Amino acid sequence: MPLTHRVVIAVFPDVDLLDVTGPAEVFALANRESAGRAGYSVRLAGPEQGPVRTSAGVRLLADTSFAEVGAGVDTLLVPGAVDVRPEGPVARIDQDVVDWIKATAPYAQRVASVCVGAHLLAAAGLLDGRTATTHWSTAAQLAADHPRITVDADPIFVRSGRVWTGAGISACMDLALALVAEDHGEDLALAVARHLVMYLKRQGGQSQFSVPLSRPAAGRRDIDELRLFIAEHLDADLSAAALAARMCLSERHFARVFRQETGISPAAYVEAARVEAARRLLETTDQPLEHVAGTTGLGSVETLHRAFRKQISTTPAAYRRRFRTTT
Repeated sequence: MPLTHRVVIAVFPDVDLLDVTGPAEVFALANRESAGRAGYSVRLAGPEQGPVRTSAGVRLLADTSFAEVGAGVDTLLVPGAVDVRPEGPVARIDQDVVDWIKATAPYAQRVASVCVGAHLLAAAGLLDGRTATTHWSTAAQLAADHPRITVDADPIFVRSGRVWTGAGISACMDLALALVAEDHGEDLALAVARHLVMYLKRQGGQSQFSVPLSRPAAGRRDIDELRLFIAEHLDADLSAAALAARMCLSERHFARVFRQETGISPAAYVEAARVEAARRLLETTDQPLEHVAGTTGLGSVETLHRAFRKQISTTPAAYRRRFRTTT
């Protein structure tokens, strides 16, 4: 008989549906792919036993109440909920949920938050002195409300000791896969990822965004057009001087305008765009690294390695082994 790994997922009014069902599906598939050896037992805990309405309007059924959970939890998983306001989404802090986390977390082997659930862990004091992530839309709120937390809005998940925090929203699947990998190894996690038709496990340090999505549309149309030009001409001369000349601006004025509109320097933007293009080639082709470096404008394999180390903390070869989708 396999040992049982008790997973308890918190549910409460307006909780994000996928943040509950996504990880639950990962654990269920881990059981199936391992012929039951993974031993995950998933239960939903709510303020009371019974139906809970999610943010999607779909009702979930809490197996047990918070008061009945007790000790002996192996993985405590905390999703979140938001209030939508004119200025944008704001993470909701339910004090009853926070109090339950405070009482339960000390007895759990591992605690993880999904998406804006990080705000609940923070309110319970579990993230003080740690680095954590959350959904990008509420990262500023988390940092402002809890200055003792180092908030990094870029990774899809962050581990700090026994506490894990995940970004949103589909990143809940990546975090759950990482938990499976920690418990039972990469092979089982990859088998589950293949079944889910996901990229074969994104690393925690991988960004929540592609380069275009990570930068809002510029107020100036000419800057947006330049960004499109950069994406389509990665192997061209994209130095600040060349881009400034294309914009008919002095290099100094161009650099100031570009940073003002995008929040990043031209050189950093170009490098990020080239690394993203290199990632796509590594994922989908068998092209040698020399060709990848040349096609994306990074020039040499040495520069390709240096950019990958800087941007995503891995090597091109390691990235290809993990994420390559061709056979």
